[in-house]
Amino acid sequence: MPEFTRDGVRLHYRDEGPRDGPVVVFANSLGTDLRLWEPILPLLPPGLRIVRYDMRGHGQSDVPPAPYTMGALVSDAEGLLDHLGIRDCLFVGLSIGGMVAQGLAVKRLDLVRAMVLSNTAAKIGSPKLWQDRIDGVRAGGVAALTDAILERWFSRAFLTDPRLPFWRDMVLATPDEGYIGCSAAISGTDFYTPTSGLRLPTLGIAGSEDGSTPPDLVRETVNLIPGSRFVLLRRAGHLPHVEQPEAYAEALTDFLRETGHLGAATPETKPGTAPP
Repeated sequence: MPEFTRDGVRLHYRDEGPRDGPVVVFANSLGTDLRLWEPILPLLPPGLRIVRYDMRGHGQSDVPPAPYTMGALVSDAEGLLDHLGIRDCLFVGLSIGGMVAQGLAVKRLDLVRAMVLSNTAAKIGSPKLWQDRIDGVRAGGVAALTDAILERWFSRAFLTDPRLPFWRDMVLATPDEGYIGCSAAISGTDFYTPTSGLRLPTLGIAGSEDGSTPPDLVRETVNLIPGSRFVLLRRAGHLPHVEQPEAYAEALTDFLRETGHLGAATPETKPGTAPP
């Protein structure tokens, strides 16, 4: 199991694909682990070097005591890329992962040549909203919030989909301390000013049924960056790559080509299968 340790915190990651391939780094949402991206990986062009990791407090990474800061989460990503010798990657971040993407691009533009801000924003929610969720987890664990989380994440149609238990179990597996720690990091983050100073190719992706980061919020953030592009995926919520994997993979692949991150000779993608 590949691991990287920064400031005493062990981070679990996967580094797959050819070492000399174009690098795409994926950062997860709150309450998920690196399996989050499995629905679209078989749909992406071959030859990519794919890096995924479990954020601190999630998956198989360590769970230090809460609260966490966004600065620590950004430094985790920075340290991992330095550890792997990666520069000029395409960084794809969803929700809190998209906040990490913004912070990393501001801090270390040498690491990020382009980014995808998926279902995220420069500022998400309010301190009171996050304190209420932290209090809820303290009182009843992540399990007490799981139904409400899934209702915000997915379209109404997907709530009866046979794949839903896979995602419910992923939320339930999130350590309470990790959920609280990352919630505190989101609560304390406002990237409107630093993100507005960024100048790099950026794609924003939103789901029309997203109850956590509605499309207008995503669009507002993406519009802070000149030359950025925005894609709205219909019949999808906070995890649009789960509900609409083909459309999401197509948008990501188009962006890879637009930014020159894929060579002209890269073969076309071949559809694969997603997890249950």
